Amino acid sequence: MCAKKTGSIEDLAVIGIDIGKDTFHLVGFDRSGQLVMRKQIKRLALNATFEQLPRCIVGMEACLSAHFVSRTLRGMGFEPRIIPAIYVKPFNKGQKNDYNDAEAIAEAALRPNLRTVSEKDQDQLDLQALHRVRARLVSRRTATINQIRAFLIEQGITVRSGLRALKNSFETILEQRRDEISPWMSGILIGFYGDWLWLDKRIADVSGEIEEISRTEENCANIMTIPGIGPMISTAMVAAVGKGEAFDRGRDFAAWVGLVPRQFSTGGRTILGRITKRGSRYLRMLFVQAAKVIMMRPHRWSDFSFGPWLTAAVARMPRNKAAVALANKLARTAWSLLRHGTRFDAPKDAAMEAI
Repeated sequence: MCAKKTGSIEDLAVIGIDIGKDTFHLVGFDRSGQLVMRKQIKRLALNATFEQLPRCIVGMEACLSAHFVSRTLRGMGFEPRIIPAIYVKPFNKGQKNDYNDAEAIAEAALRPNLRTVSEKDQDQLDLQALHRVRARLVSRRTATINQIRAFLIEQGITVRSGLRALKNSFETILEQRRDEISPWMSGILIGFYGDWLWLDKRIADVSGEIEEISRTEENCANIMTIPGIGPMISTAMVAAVGKGEAFDRGRDFAAWVGLVPRQFSTGGRTILGRITKRGSRYLRMLFVQAAKVIMMRPHRWSDFSFGPWLTAAVARMPRNKAAVALANKLARTAWSLLRHGTRFDAPKDAAMEAI
């Protein structure tokens, strides 16, 4: 059965919003924990509805449009809190529906020690959108290349691995094997190759926009003084965490990215496993790539302050494990520079190929 409203709307202390595409479900509690509001509204009625409510805490899950809703409500005098979905789940009661979700969000929003998601401004969302567009284009290009390879293999033609190898030999294959490849299949392959070239151009254009932003944004410029870190990582990090205020220490940021071991401890015994892979999968991938770029050039390690540490780490642990450990160190260093507005201690001419 549905819970009944038992308090007064004037005593409203917290509202939980379950954000949908067209409708929002609201559940509100007073200071004593009594249900005082249970309502479904249209998205366009958000402002009109909240203008009539007393100012209070408003909780919402981190999801599509949560930052827009948060900025709107903050401008009206409310205290919005964006909560990761994983922290809302323990408060769910009964079967899953929109009202139960909103009630769980409201209860989670009242927890004083619960970590919330930092509200992103419009510049951060725009920069994040550029990275997501680029990632989608890269994924489409990979799919296109794989399909070209698959069609060639069906014709008994194999090409050594690598994007460049296929691009350099594609036209030669069509010319030399035209007696083996039917005109119909040849037209399909040429069409895919045209898609590939178009995707290359779009990726280059978006990458150019990201690099331009990295040159004009001070925080990005500071992060790029770290070896192996370039426009992609610096802008992705600023888009994700702003100035890093949500984290107390660099190790907290590294844990959020998912670059720390998964812990299972009981009975005073600590068991560490593989990395947690929580948080930002995209940022984690970029940091690990940067670490692997640095590890490919051991003759340059002595140029950096962490060179002796990296030499010892590679000697005592497997290479992939050392790469993750270095990625963790890079993430913690990047957070420190971002938070304090400083630059890395290595000279600029010692920088390596950056990502």
